[in-house]
Amino acid sequence: MTKSGTQKTPSQLIDARIKELDDWRGKMLGRLRALIKEVDPEVVETWKWRGVPVWEHGGIICTGETYKAVVKMTFAKGAALKDPAKLFNSSLDGNVRRAIDFHEGDKIDEKALKALVRAAVALNTSVASRRRGTKSTSARPGA
Repeated sequence: MTKSGTQKTPSQLIDARIKELDDWRGKMLGRLRALIKEVDPEVVETWKWRGVPVWEHGGIICTGETYKAVVKMTFAKGAALKDPAKLFNSSLDGNVRRAIDFHEGDKIDEKALKALVRAAVALNTSVASRRRGTKSTSARPGA
């Protein structure tokens, strides 16, 4: 709750998490968030499971979990995504999710990561369209 008695929005909670992590993890989480928003300005930020930032569009795209030694970006349907740059380096044995663990000093392959986020959004919106029986209108040509 804020001083005025209103509950914080998910975006405000994510802002606070980034600020409270006043080390490389906060910077990494902030950069990952910025990249997601660059790829999909319509992304919806949510806050789930008692403190996990989540980005959604037509379903969960990914989460941004922070641990002592890693910032983990978990793609909800990562196993269904092509990963030619081999960014996925965690949760590789599951049938659905895939994750990328970022450690201190790691450089983000921004082009490849943006492509993964774009593919996750496209997958979510195509699945949602099929459920509704409509064509997806969110895919942007050349994006």
